[in-house]
Amino acid sequence: MAFLNKPIIFFDFDNTITCVDVLGAVIERFSINNDWKPAEVAWRSGQIGSRECLEIQLKGVRVKREDLIRLITNIPIDHSFVKLLGYLNQNQIPSMIVSDSFSWLIQTVLNHHGIPDIPVFANRLEFERDRLIPSFPFLSPDCPKCAHCKKIHLLKNAGKTRIYVGDGMSDVCPAMEAEIVFAKSDLAQYLEREGKSYFPFQGLETVHDFFLNRSAI
Repeated sequence: MAFLNKPIIFFDFDNTITCVDVLGAVIERFSINNDWKPAEVAWRSGQIGSRECLEIQLKGVRVKREDLIRLITNIPIDHSFVKLLGYLNQNQIPSMIVSDSFSWLIQTVLNHHGIPDIPVFANRLEFERDRLIPSFPFLSPDCPKCAHCKKIHLLKNAGKTRIYVGDGMSDVCPAMEAEIVFAKSDLAQYLEREGKSYFPFQGLETVHDFFLNRSAI
């Protein structure tokens, strides 16, 4: 069965394309104190937005670039992601990564795994000696919860069949805009409470099979 409108697919990164939370692993491994822990709790409870949370967490990180690269290039990715990207490219279905993490981390992981070019929209990271300095080019005054308002990328593609794949609370806003959602973990629980339909998934093989089955009808 063909899509009613041209499809476009948006991927979260941490715990969606990767098998672990890359940014979480960086913070846990290289923090010089435990200030990141109460910040994480405050963010999850809605007391602070993700920008404030990330600024607090990265303030306590001390790491040399080579040590950071060594850690994140050992991060495993979902084994079906490359296969899924190949299908999307072959069938001219546009895709992009939208993340509340940082483009440098994401691109380093993708390059290490030889992932074909895919647009990445995320926060930015600069190195200042052994410190990581964040900046947030996709902040929105209409979305104080998010350091990166992922929803704006879906709004720019209104009129298409927007497919969103994610797992966490930073995926809530874009998922609520999407026509089709693949969700797990915190995102799935939220959508369940809100009564928004979604396809449950644990790995990207489910998303790949969704496209194959749809094209076979």
